[in-house]
Amino acid sequence: MPATPLKLGELSAALAAIGGFETKPFIAVAVSGGPDSLALTILADRWVRQRGGRLIALTVDHRLRPESAEEARTVRGWLATRGISHHVLVWTDPKPGTGIQEAARAARYRLLAGWCREQGCLHLLTAHHREDQAETYLIRRRAGSGVDGLAGMSAVREMAGVRLVRPLLAVPKARLVALLAAERQPFLSDPSNRNPVFERARLRLDDSADDDARIDRLAEEVHEFGRQRIERERALDRLVASAVSLHPAGFAVLDPAAIGAADADSVEKLLGRVAACIGGAPYPLRRERVARLRAGLLDRPERARTLGGCRFVPWRSKLLVLRELAGAAPPARLEPGTELLWDRHFSVAAPRAMMPGLMLGYLGQYGAVGHPSPLAELNAGDLPRLIHPVLPTLWDAAGLVAVPHLGYSRAGAAALPLISLRPVNPLSHAGFTVV
Repeated sequence: MPATPLKLGELSAALAAIGGFETKPFIAVAVSGGPDSLALTILADRWVRQRGGRLIALTVDHRLRPESAEEARTVRGWLATRGISHHVLVWTDPKPGTGIQEAARAARYRLLAGWCREQGCLHLLTAHHREDQAETYLIRRRAGSGVDGLAGMSAVREMAGVRLVRPLLAVPKARLVALLAAERQPFLSDPSNRNPVFERARLRLDDSADDDARIDRLAEEVHEFGRQRIERERALDRLVASAVSLHPAGFAVLDPAAIGAADADSVEKLLGRVAACIGGAPYPLRRERVARLRAGLLDRPERARTLGGCRFVPWRSKLLVLRELAGAAPPARLEPGTELLWDRHFSVAAPRAMMPGLMLGYLGQYGAVGHPSPLAELNAGDLPRLIHPVLPTLWDAAGLVAVPHLGYSRAGAAALPLISLRPVNPLSHAGFTVV
């Protein structure tokens, strides 16, 4: 039986289930020119117009094939006839010799998310569909992924300043192609999608992967893993809320009693999440290392331990988690009127009127560059002194300028940078979403 075209009402229902859109939404849609992304763009544009909002279609030209620029212009022409605004983002960086698909994917999302942040667009839609979800599940299963990975792609993924929304994960590709046929809309075909060098392409060339009944079974498995993941995430979020306090100075306080009452798997996930938050690790910590930390904390709770760039230190019946100074980023010179994210932890906004020559580092780093230790001169306030070496600190050629979290600033120091805790690995994040 021929596939029926996807209807606007079905997309509307999926987006309503996801939620979180403005009354007059401003959204971006990633469109390659293939059938999936073109179908999503056409329907999403109608959905936005019904609500008085605005849609921009974004094409990333990776410059990996000679014809890519012409293809982007073709997509622009197709969308122009429908009154859909279109913008091309070009990947101009040098191309790696290996891992090209992974590098291209990372560049694509970096460019798309960067454009959205610059334009104040909070929602980036992509056209991942049912077969994409099945391929992701098969790849992860072959790789021995854990149960969370087997839940596949989430319908919502939080990125810096924008969320990635995948409303078509339950929609068969054939229904998207059928929509374009009904619209008499041509589309492009990417030859890399049929290149057996790449794992996803090999799955697409496997005849069994195109069996609808099999894909339906895989979708049911993915959905069940997704439901289980949601339950586990909610339990972990409750544990984090009851057992962890995060201080604006960049350290965490754990309640051993709340941790001791939880099961081993939940405790290890909590410890891994806290270590990733404070230590800023770019990759997930190895489960065996987190398991060793949990066992060590139970066996010898009076001992300090390290993991992922963090120190776990007993303190007044609590457990402090603070940045390990040896693994921290080096001090950074601040320029007036600029912003930066330092040590994957702190967002720093330097006003234009800021005094020149300021350095940002940790208090312990200030002493390490030849300055006398200022610890004895500073008021400890409510913070334990063992935290002092990893407090954000400002200095210049004349000496110490400010330790904001101790309330200290040098007489006459004005227009100082605003330092805010903004870890790249937050303690809490958007929950896994199934639609």
